[in-house]
Amino acid sequence: MTNSSKPTDYNSSPHPNFGEENFELIAKDGMKGWFDQGFTWLVYTFAAITVAVLFVMSWIIFQEARPAIAKFGIEFLWEQDWDVNNEVFGALPYIYGTIISSAIAILFAFPIGLAIALVTSENFLLPAVQTTLAFIVQLIAAIPSVIVGLWGVFIFIPVLLPLQKWLANYFGWIPLFNTTEPFGTNMLTAGIILAIMILPTMAAISRDVLLAIPKELRSSSMALGSTRWETIFRVLLPAGFSGIVSAAMLSLGRALGETMAVTMVIGNSSQISASLLDPAYTIPSVIANEFAEADPGLHIGALTYLGLVLFGVTLAVNIVAVLLVQWVRQKNS
Repeated sequence: MTNSSKPTDYNSSPHPNFGEENFELIAKDGMKGWFDQGFTWLVYTFAAITVAVLFVMSWIIFQEARPAIAKFGIEFLWEQDWDVNNEVFGALPYIYGTIISSAIAILFAFPIGLAIALVTSENFLLPAVQTTLAFIVQLIAAIPSVIVGLWGVFIFIPVLLPLQKWLANYFGWIPLFNTTEPFGTNMLTAGIILAIMILPTMAAISRDVLLAIPKELRSSSMALGSTRWETIFRVLLPAGFSGIVSAAMLSLGRALGETMAVTMVIGNSSQISASLLDPAYTIPSVIANEFAEADPGLHIGALTYLGLVLFGVTLAVNIVAVLLVQWVRQKNS
């Protein structure tokens, strides 16, 4: 019995180019995979470098602040005396000034910035007018802070001073406006100047968030009979809540760390006062004013300790913002 079967030729194929095309596709997929993996590791590397730089900065600041930390400890946060000659330092007036001025700034900037974002993202105006308005608002972010400070000293304070005197005369019975004679350089002026400086950040990011919301949500809301304002308040703002909160926190972070403009208009007084018409001080301002002439040792340590406190305040604000966004998401889900 003869075996008529022929040996299998593994190199033969009904389509001569089939194997070659497969090899080319596999090679391309392999190269693409290598590129994707390399880019992923590159992104991870840069992210790790960013985190490492943050930790290194924190460690350096902590090392420079160790003399003040060792002497004053946690009591540094609520002590009010700042006497360089006797080496007695307390951070409370500067923490108070930083938080209150930033709170005033975000109180003004949040509604105005959100209103600008709505006007420039929805069909309230002509497209050309919307684009021009958004561009003008963003130009404010390009103005150097020292220029804003000079504008505040020579233009804004003379304009605002009559209003401050009127508030002191007629509403002086309210602790917020209780002062003997306002001079223009005070907490209220600094808060409004900060609001002007952080307004572009609040408006631009909120506008991008609103523009990123799918148009189908607007159309569906309108189709169900909602008015424009009902769509804005019941659909758009809840949908963009996390992005709007992020914009507010970024704006607040800049307000907490602003230096030159605040230094020029806040009055630089280390006395704590409930009145917004009295001079005050902030952490960045006192560091800018005293660091260049500070003596090595405890004075430098106290100023660096203030910087560490400012870092902690900013970090706490961002943590609260993240928790707030997560809580709202869980509530709406």
